[in-house]
Amino acid sequence: MKDFPDIPQAPLRPPAEVMRLKRMGAMFPTRLSFLRTLMRRLAAEQVQVRRPVWEIGDAGFGHAVYSLELGGYAYSLVAVATDLPPGQRTDRVIATAWDTAYVLYDGVPDADEIARICAAAPRQEAARFTERDLVLSRANKSFRLFSHVVERLRAGRQPDEALVRATGYLMRTTAVYGNGKFGIADRAVYDDRPGLEGPFMAEMLTVWLIRLFTHDLAEHLGGGALDRRLKRHLGIGNSTGLGMAPFLVNHPVLLNNWMMVRETALARVRAVTSLDAEQIACVQALYKRVARHLAEWDVPDPAYQARIAVLRQDWRRLAPCFATAALAGEMPVARLLAHTRQSSVDLQELMAALVMEPFGGLVDGLADCMSDPFGAQVVPFAGTADLAAAVDAGFAWALAPDYGAPDQCRQFWYVSAAKQEPRLGLRFDEPGEELESPLDIARSIKALRRDLNQKDEPLSAFLARFPEHALAASRVALGERYPYAEIRDNLIADTCLPIDMLRCKLAFFGASRFDPRSDRWTRITLCQGAPLADELDTRADDWWLPVFGG
Repeated sequence: MKDFPDIPQAPLRPPAEVMRLKRMGAMFPTRLSFLRTLMRRLAAEQVQVRRPVWEIGDAGFGHAVYSLELGGYAYSLVAVATDLPPGQRTDRVIATAWDTAYVLYDGVPDADEIARICAAAPRQEAARFTERDLVLSRANKSFRLFSHVVERLRAGRQPDEALVRATGYLMRTTAVYGNGKFGIADRAVYDDRPGLEGPFMAEMLTVWLIRLFTHDLAEHLGGGALDRRLKRHLGIGNSTGLGMAPFLVNHPVLLNNWMMVRETALARVRAVTSLDAEQIACVQALYKRVARHLAEWDVPDPAYQARIAVLRQDWRRLAPCFATAALAGEMPVARLLAHTRQSSVDLQELMAALVMEPFGGLVDGLADCMSDPFGAQVVPFAGTADLAAAVDAGFAWALAPDYGAPDQCRQFWYVSAAKQEPRLGLRFDEPGEELESPLDIARSIKALRRDLNQKDEPLSAFLARFPEHALAASRVALGERYPYAEIRDNLIADTCLPIDMLRCKLAFFGASRFDPRSDRWTRITLCQGAPLADELDTRADDWWLPVFGG
């Protein structure tokens, strides 16, 4: 993390407060989310998107190519649309066919490369790719809305606004693969390129270009143009499950950097001493936008919908805090945050996201610190006494549970043989415990501490006798330098809900309208409200928590 001694900053919220599953599962996107960062970059470079190839037939099948230049490099999305029988359309990972498939290509592909991609992309995992292929993705139509939009356009009418508002996307991706999967380029191929150096920038660029294609395909089939307000509201849906959850555990330095940047941004705006008239107006407009967003956010899950309903009520009660007189006083941001301290974590995290919005000058530069270009930089412990002291000082949360109790070890993580995807099993009800993945960080640290109750000795000698503690010792060492690196909960307890990890990561992507279908997978919307290709100059950075028609 860079040091910015000249910028006033309040104390950071401690990791013991921030790094809990319940709070991580209440996060909202912010102006530091990766999609927002990408849109600002595209706007700053005045990027122009071209469509050099459109080989889509009257039935909507074929391929198209979208090209742009970013940071001195050319990139192209090759989109392939195929005829998928309705009975094969599923978001499940076992699917082998999809309505559309995509490759983000390094450069502008010639005819031979387009032909190669058109043959390979619809096969996804069953095919193999090259280093010119940076990202691989696929998506299915939201069939009801897609068909409705096409039918209305053919009739010379615009789609029903209520249906557009309720669904919010024409297609839903079921995977956006990067970093070397199936032979595509490793991240190291492009991670130092301007514009793609930040986390998941190539994947976010892919999603934004897929959104453009879904709009074009619907208009092509409908023979008419979508109203710009409706088109802007149509983002890209996504179905995300357990495959994403272990990422935060397996990339502790990256998690630390994301959280550290977010908390630093919040600490900076908390230190703001006063707001001018323009900032007051901005904060008040954002308060109203949040109210509209919450009113439009409905999900089928009764428990999650009840949680949204409570959040709506709590938000309305905050109205006096956003009056001009209240915002005109000293330390207005700190006081806004203080008003939520005794409320739900949902309300606290929503307010935290809002108060960052008016302060791009304080916040946006921190996005440069969210990657992990060097890997873990730690000093190993010289001896076991120092290691034991570090465990006692920083990992009381890991030492507290009784991991022998059934409720504290009921779940286990493993990787499925069929799809090579993370899964979660029930230890006492299902086979496979012998395949358990080492995501039980808390239990491992407690086991380490138990065997450290002996005389001080060199760490190397201790690990020679107890090699099973190497991972736990390394995580403790990470904690000395990276305070936000660990999720401070028991990830194998029956109370662990993977949906909380999913929401945390997806909020950093820039997702909105979380729609959990269980505690293990969710639907979301990406790029909703984001600028269209010809709006980068006017709307690049004012689409936080999108509302219909906004």
